[in-house]
Amino acid sequence: MKLTGKERVLAALLGATAALAVTALILILVEATSVRLPTDTKFGIVFDAGSSHTSLFVYRWPADKENDTGVVSQALACKVEGPGISSYTSNPAQAGESLRGCLEEALAVIPEAQRPQTPLFLGATAGMRLLSQKNSSQAGDIFAAVTQVLGQAPLDFRGAELLASQDEGALGWITINYVLGLLVKYSFSGEWIRPPEGTLVGALDMGGASTQITFVPGGPVLDKSTQAAFRLYGFEHSVYTHSYLCFGRDQMLTRLLAGLLQARQALRVRHPCYHSGYRGTVSLAPLYESPCVQATAPPGLPQSLTVEGTGNPRACVSATRGLFNFSSCEGREDCAFNGVYQPPVRGQFYVEAAWPGQQPWLRDHCASGLYMLTLLLEGYGFTEETWPSIEFRKQAGGTDIGWALGYMLNLTNMIPAEVPAQWRAESYGVWVASVVFVALTLAAILAAAAAQLLWARD
Repeated sequence: MKLTGKERVLAALLGATAALAVTALILILVEATSVRLPTDTKFGIVFDAGSSHTSLFVYRWPADKENDTGVVSQALACKVEGPGISSYTSNPAQAGESLRGCLEEALAVIPEAQRPQTPLFLGATAGMRLLSQKNSSQAGDIFAAVTQVLGQAPLDFRGAELLASQDEGALGWITINYVLGLLVKYSFSGEWIRPPEGTLVGALDMGGASTQITFVPGGPVLDKSTQAAFRLYGFEHSVYTHSYLCFGRDQMLTRLLAGLLQARQALRVRHPCYHSGYRGTVSLAPLYESPCVQATAPPGLPQSLTVEGTGNPRACVSATRGLFNFSSCEGREDCAFNGVYQPPVRGQFYVEAAWPGQQPWLRDHCASGLYMLTLLLEGYGFTEETWPSIEFRKQAGGTDIGWALGYMLNLTNMIPAEVPAQWRAESYGVWVASVVFVALTLAAILAAAAAQLLWARD
């Protein structure tokens, strides 16, 4: 049957409409790709309760994680007013109250709706470790007071506890390697990648009551009690780590003064590490209360004694070396001091060191510096060739160096990840083409309908 002119026009319009509609549908469905919508942000709070002071850190990371580990950044750092919590033995309740100021600052950073899901943790290190050895009841009272205050916060309180010495060093190692981008980093292609092998650095930490060394050795760790293993960003890591209790700065100075006093047993002590002309009075009670001081107070000593500085570097070095037992490692290449196993140091190292700069501490700078040299060179085994590989830092990448960030990174392995929302999206060019073809399809439909309506009237 032969079509009329009007019927041929109408058929052409309907054919064009069908072709345009199919083309638009193909562009919409075939060229669409799945894209992630912005994810929510999670938060975590860590109190680092050290021997001389306590610090609070707030961390944040996207709810979806990279290979099961959150990509964490520091959102807030707050130094708690007052001394470390181990100093509140006579008033344990004040240990908890001292934390409220920084806790309020942390709550101001975290949206109210997210607070119940935000983990809160307090980890105490060498100061509370020593107090637990000296008087476990007093240590328990302080932890109870801290728990009472933190448990009242509208957060997911995970507990206040003593951090294991091995964990302190290992978590500090995680922190420095993370902030330097050596565990995972963002590539130019927009993906999180793992840097090449062999770039990981070691971590050295000089605290008030203890010092830690952690690094990846060149071979297997023979003493398994000094080995720490963990999984981050889908990869396994194994490091050597050891913490030396009583070898932190403050306890070193206490042991040094006690040793000088034992040698003279007089009301006046001549201190070779203090500058010439210095003269001061120190109380003896705290000196012999420290668990790090093995000697007992000589009989008949007064409550305080006079200390005079002589400024004798050679005698200062000799007195400082007396704090170490180097003879226990003679003839052993895999030994540091005090008979402790340690593989040879390897690679670059970062030292977390925050020496006090206030006037009352200036007298101790000489002793502290010579002690650090003795520890690094004779103790840990650094040499003139490997010394340049050590960097002294308080921060790296805008983040404080210490165990707290490493703890939060490890903790995020245990926090369930949220599946990011996805949506179908197109490139801009495909989207424009789709809109054009849809518009042409609608125009063709309208033209066909208008033609049918007009021709029906005829």
